[in-house]
Amino acid sequence: MNIAIVCYPTFGGSGVLATELGKVLAEKGHNIHFITYQQPVRLSGFHTNIFYHEVRVPTYPLFDFPPYETALASAMVDVVNNNDIDLLHVHYAIPHASAAYMAKQILLKQGKRLPVITTLHGTDITLVGRDKTYSPVVTFSMEESDILTAVSNNLKEETYKYFSIKKPIEVIHNFVDIERFNKKPIDAFKKSIAPNNEKIIVHASNFRKLKRVMDTVEIFLKVNKKIPSKLLLIGDGPERPEIEAFTRTCNECAEIKFLGKQEQIEDILPIADLFLLPSEYESFGLAALEAMAAEVPVISTNAGGLPEININGFSGYMSNVGDIDDMSKNAIAILSDPATHLQFKANALAQAKRFGIDSIVPQYEALYERVLVSNI
Repeated sequence: MNIAIVCYPTFGGSGVLATELGKVLAEKGHNIHFITYQQPVRLSGFHTNIFYHEVRVPTYPLFDFPPYETALASAMVDVVNNNDIDLLHVHYAIPHASAAYMAKQILLKQGKRLPVITTLHGTDITLVGRDKTYSPVVTFSMEESDILTAVSNNLKEETYKYFSIKKPIEVIHNFVDIERFNKKPIDAFKKSIAPNNEKIIVHASNFRKLKRVMDTVEIFLKVNKKIPSKLLLIGDGPERPEIEAFTRTCNECAEIKFLGKQEQIEDILPIADLFLLPSEYESFGLAALEAMAAEVPVISTNAGGLPEININGFSGYMSNVGDIDDMSKNAIAILSDPATHLQFKANALAQAKRFGIDSIVPQYEALYERVLVSNI
C-alpha cells in the first residue's frame, strides 16, 4: 500500500507513535509518505520505503498568522496526486483532520476517492479540542473521517463524553518496539551517572503543567532520603524554567540532572531503576510503556489511560493524582529490596510485550485493508 501519514514532528506521543508506525509499515513493504512541517524527530537515517514531504507555509504581510491548515491541505492533495496514495492516516485531530477533509473534497472534485483515518491521541480531545474556538470543527472533522480510532479506551470514553458524535471509535493501543528499548545497560554510562551505585530514577515528558513534574521532584527527594538516588529529567517545556530554578535553590537537589530533549531515549532508559510519571492525565502513557519495554518499573498516577498499561502491584504501582506520599512509599518499596526490584523489572517487560509491534501494527494493517475495500 501507499500510505500518507500526517503528524506533528515533535517529541510528543502522537508524533512518536505516528513515526514509529510508519517505520514499521515501511519495513513490512508499504510505501510511507510523511507530510508535516519538518522531519519527525524519530525519523532518522535512510529508509528505502519512507518519503518525507515538507509543508511550506508562505508568509505574507496580510496574514498575522500563516494559514498552516490551508497549506497542509494543499500539500496533501499534491502528495496524493503525485504518489498514487491509497489512504491518508492523520494523527491528532487539530488541524490534521479538518485539513484532511478539505483535501478529500478537493480530490473528490478531481475524481479521486481518498479514504481518511483519524487517530485521536489525547489533548486534541481532552484539552485543545474542547475549546469553544475549535470544538465545532473538531467534531465535524471526526464525523467526516472514514474511520476514527483512539489510543486507549479511556480516550474513547472521553471523546464521547465531550463531543456530540455518533461515529464508532475503534481502540488501537499505542505500541512499542521491544527490541529497541530492551537493551543491556552500558555499565560505563551507568557508572558515570551513579558512581556510588545510587539508584537511577527517570522522568520523561514535555514539561507541561499536567505532567506535574514538580511532583516528580518531590517524590525523588523523599526517596533519596531513604535510598541514595539520582534523578534524570528528560525533555523540555514551559514548566522547566521554574522547576530548574527551584532545584538551584534546594540543597537536597544536587542529585537532579536536566538532560533536555533526547532523540535516543532508548540509550538512557536501560540504566534506569525506576520511572516516575505523576501526570494529572495521560490518554495512554507512551513514555511509561517505553520504560517498561526497557525493563523499568513504573510509579504513576491512575489517571486517564494509565491503568490500561501499568498494572498496579505488577509492573509498578499507581496512586491518586497528587498523592506524593503514596508514590514515594511505593517507589521505596520497589527499590529497597533487590529481589522485589528484579521481579518488578521482569513484570514490566512482560506487560510491555502485550503492546509489542507484532500485536498492534497488524490491527492498523487490517484497518487499512478494510477501509480500502469499503471505499472501492
